[in-house]
Amino acid sequence: MKRNLTILVLSVVLSTVAAVLVTNYIYGRGEGYFYSSSSEEEPQVRRIAFEPQNFPDFTYAAENCVDAVVFVKVVKREKNREASILEHFFGYGNPYSMPRESVNSGSGVIISPDGYIVTNNHVVANGEQIEITLNDNKTYKAKLVGADAATDVALLKVEAEGLPVIPFGDSDALRLGEWVLAIGSPFNLRSTITAGIVSAKGRSLPDMRGEFKIESFIQTDAAVNPGNSGGALVNTNGELVGINTAIASNTGSYTGYSFAVPVTIVKKVVEDIKEFGSVQRAVLGISMTELTQELASRAGMEGNFSGVYIAEANVAGAAYKAGVRDGDILVAINGKKMKNPSEVQAAINGFKPGDVVELLVYRDNRETVLSATLQGAENAMALVDGGKVQFMGATLADAENETLRKLGLRAGVEVKELENGKFKDAGISKGLIITHINQTPVANVKEAVELMKNARRGFLVEGVYTNGKVYYYGVGV
Repeated sequence: MKRNLTILVLSVVLSTVAAVLVTNYIYGRGEGYFYSSSSEEEPQVRRIAFEPQNFPDFTYAAENCVDAVVFVKVVKREKNREASILEHFFGYGNPYSMPRESVNSGSGVIISPDGYIVTNNHVVANGEQIEITLNDNKTYKAKLVGADAATDVALLKVEAEGLPVIPFGDSDALRLGEWVLAIGSPFNLRSTITAGIVSAKGRSLPDMRGEFKIESFIQTDAAVNPGNSGGALVNTNGELVGINTAIASNTGSYTGYSFAVPVTIVKKVVEDIKEFGSVQRAVLGISMTELTQELASRAGMEGNFSGVYIAEANVAGAAYKAGVRDGDILVAINGKKMKNPSEVQAAINGFKPGDVVELLVYRDNRETVLSATLQGAENAMALVDGGKVQFMGATLADAENETLRKLGLRAGVEVKELENGKFKDAGISKGLIITHINQTPVANVKEAVELMKNARRGFLVEGVYTNGKVYYYGVGV
């Protein structure tokens, strides 16, 4: 009996060892078995590729990144609301005593232990108070260091040390089909983690408002909803590869597609804001469109074609001065192939005015390398601390209620500071309260900048100084 038991145990052990050896041998070769049979005959065996190390495990990335994603609360106040009929005719109530408040929320990503946090510009735009809450429920007041509407990136700062961070990864190295995690606070559900794959790169979205945008989005199918804006998109190594920004949806909620600003763009914006206070945006000076077979043939490019069609090269721009002409095909920038206009925008956005880049262009059946010195955008706008805006060398802010009452104004925009630029060239001085742009009343900075940016050749500024005198200035674009 004892001998039989020993033999049975030994058989089980040997069988287990044999199974393990066979399994390791098969897995080590990257192969597995797939059985299929539709009859009582011996089943057919087919070998398939199998690499268990590639199976997704998100625990490392999730646990190492979740503490560095914060909840962002933004309080906005409506200034200078219109008086009601009773207030206007009978003096009933005080139109300045009860400003309306609204609260927006989003997410942010800690990028340095000393309290720098990246989020979206649209999350914090026009915010009076910004508050961030860590994953451990510690709360801090945040200061807006700067923001860039063109890339929808903003930089916040809190007074803290030793905060958890997410290291920067390389968004250019992302591969289609690669797993990524989205971390944020959708619908105020803090520290929510969803997974998806990289569906596409270099995506752009239609801008119905006609605003200038730098877009080369990472498209994923990770679930992103309202409140995720400004949160982290990370790879399985726990590295930041993007800032979640938008969704494509008819309902306003997730329906399959979400978009993130690549970290390569985020890094450039953050570095510029820290060093200069605003984004130093370089421009190439071209109008471009997707390259089609017809456009490629027109330029003499046959067979496989790749690049971006240059519809127009501004004669005063960097590209034209380098030798680029209308109808050329821009194939590469500094050796990196360009597939669409979004990639060109993203590539140029990585440089500063004055930088020199190599342009590979196709014309007359041959490729030519041209050297272009990038220029700056004179009418670039940047958001700075306290809701102020830098535009054409002027720092603008909504005029204070007390100043408006003293001057008998309903609303206006104050020129807080002046540097070299169009405003100073026009003779405008610090302290001017702008009331009209091209004879259109302006109630706040947003309205004023929008009117100025849409002016084609120039605009007329009407304003009042603290002495009550009205002045008019013509500003060229």
